[in-house]
Amino acid sequence: MNYHWNWGIFLETIKAGDETYLSWLITGLGWTVAVSLCSWIIALVLGSLVGTARTMPHRWVARICNGYVELFRNIPLLVQMFLWFFVAPEFLPRGLSLWVKQEMPAKEFVTATICLGLFTSARIAEQVRAGI
Repeated sequence: MNYHWNWGIFLETIKAGDETYLSWLITGLGWTVAVSLCSWIIALVLGSLVGTARTMPHRWVARICNGYVELFRNIPLLVQMFLWFFVAPEFLPRGLSLWVKQEMPAKEFVTATICLGLFTSARIAEQVRAGI
């Protein structure tokens, strides 16, 4: 098998502008790291609080936190992404719903960050509860 990789493709200019494919990859890496860090902060704070609250002697607090963990752990992440992006804005008041769907800056970033933060916080909550 004599295949020769064309590594020069990364430095070629895209057809639609002055950017290169390498600049697209670097920009994508930056957005990925930003979403990951923001959602990790949300998950760490919320997961620690929920995990600690699951060990409280108050049964109603523990049950609410157990429900939270079970809800977010048992719904697949891809389904949650869909629900947060398309369905959640429909439950907001009309003016806020229109703003979120049409005018909100970086709505993909915000919804992905919230969804990943809540999904991961449920897993961290389970780890904190097991550790306590």
